[in-house]
Amino acid sequence: MIKKSKKVILAGLASTLTVAYLFGSFAQAKDSTKKAYQPSSAKEKLEAYIKFTQILNVIENQYVDDINATDLVDKALEGLLENLDSHSSFMNTKEYKDLSVQTKGEFGGLGISIGMKEGALTVIAPIKDTPADKAGVKAGDIILKINDTATIGMNIDDSVKLMRGKPDTSLVLTIIRKKEPKPLKIKITRAIIKIQSVYVKTIEDDILYVHITSFDQKVVEGVKKAMKEHNATKGMILDLRNNPGGLLDQAVDLVDLFVEEGAIVSQKGKMKSENISYKAHKKDTDKETPIVIIVNGGSASASEIVAGALQDFNRSIVIGEKTFGKGSVQVVMPIGEDEALKLTVARYYLPSGRTIQALGVTPDIIVHLGKIDFIEDPVLLKEKDLKKHLEGELAKIDVTETKSSDGNVSAENNETVVDDTIITEEQLYKDAQLKSAVDILKALIITHKGRK
Repeated sequence: MIKKSKKVILAGLASTLTVAYLFGSFAQAKDSTKKAYQPSSAKEKLEAYIKFTQILNVIENQYVDDINATDLVDKALEGLLENLDSHSSFMNTKEYKDLSVQTKGEFGGLGISIGMKEGALTVIAPIKDTPADKAGVKAGDIILKINDTATIGMNIDDSVKLMRGKPDTSLVLTIIRKKEPKPLKIKITRAIIKIQSVYVKTIEDDILYVHITSFDQKVVEGVKKAMKEHNATKGMILDLRNNPGGLLDQAVDLVDLFVEEGAIVSQKGKMKSENISYKAHKKDTDKETPIVIIVNGGSASASEIVAGALQDFNRSIVIGEKTFGKGSVQVVMPIGEDEALKLTVARYYLPSGRTIQALGVTPDIIVHLGKIDFIEDPVLLKEKDLKKHLEGELAKIDVTETKSSDGNVSAENNETVVDDTIITEEQLYKDAQLKSAVDILKALIITHKGRK
């Protein structure tokens, strides 16, 4: 039994600190020779349970503030789950109820996906055209405070609850951003998040550009439609930048469009029921069209599965920056009627056997975000180009004279109409990663190296 004794407590503290110091120094040396996992024996389990019960009794009887065993056990469970990994958690009655509301009801959100990176609450990616995206939140931002509440030590579920709320209400995120000298404060107004997941454009008539912002239930349908409508395309760019993930089946089915056999992704856990392999099928497979995928630090989960699987199958070139590294599977397990555990039960493995978790996907070619300076050489203006140029200038004069004689012509008529279904050369040069993707894809098209 545990007895109250100041001498024993002080001696125990001193010995604990000494052992911790020695163990901390010794642990790194022994880490590489760590023994294989051995399940606890019945005796070891019993001793652990007795120790836990003894400590609960001491705290309940001697802790300075009143606290009962039920609250102590809840706190112990919260700490236990949080120390397993950043995605596991214990849900008390209120938290479990909140989860039901969030998954079944309508709520206002910011439009960002978040995760834990080295213990910090980090933005995986803002979702395109959502309040967070429009307010200027960026992938890689570390959230320091939500309104006046510091996020240090806060888990993901608690932070999500703080950020969600009624539509048209606002909050302020204090963030730390790389290369910024001091924290930034960003005010965001919550809204009902409605996401368009697939954006389709063309580049130079023969390249299909597909930007997937998240993996909702309509992604594969949208990509198939784009491929059917642009069946004369010579190559495809899949832009998965700032894609925080989504539905696993959509990621698997997207890869299946371009691979005819083999395991696309495997899910492995301790329970046999969690060991699942998702395989490719031959039906309606496009194994000819060259593909280049663009990723960055905001690409996570399902988008990492797509990029990593097509990379492993040698079906695509992946360019950009290293992805986020979210490759684990969580399930919510009810405990009684009012409480639950959210527990990591498995990890995803790519065709080569590598894991995504905490490692991410490293591109074949690293290309950082930026612009490319382009200055047109006037010496290279050819005769036919000069003729077109002069005709264009003449047309401008005619239009100006017509407008000056008609005072009712609106200034809006002078605006150039932008076709948002194509990506222009000027737009390419503003995006170094996309420009590199196009250049690589052109090389694949020319040499046919994109074909299996």
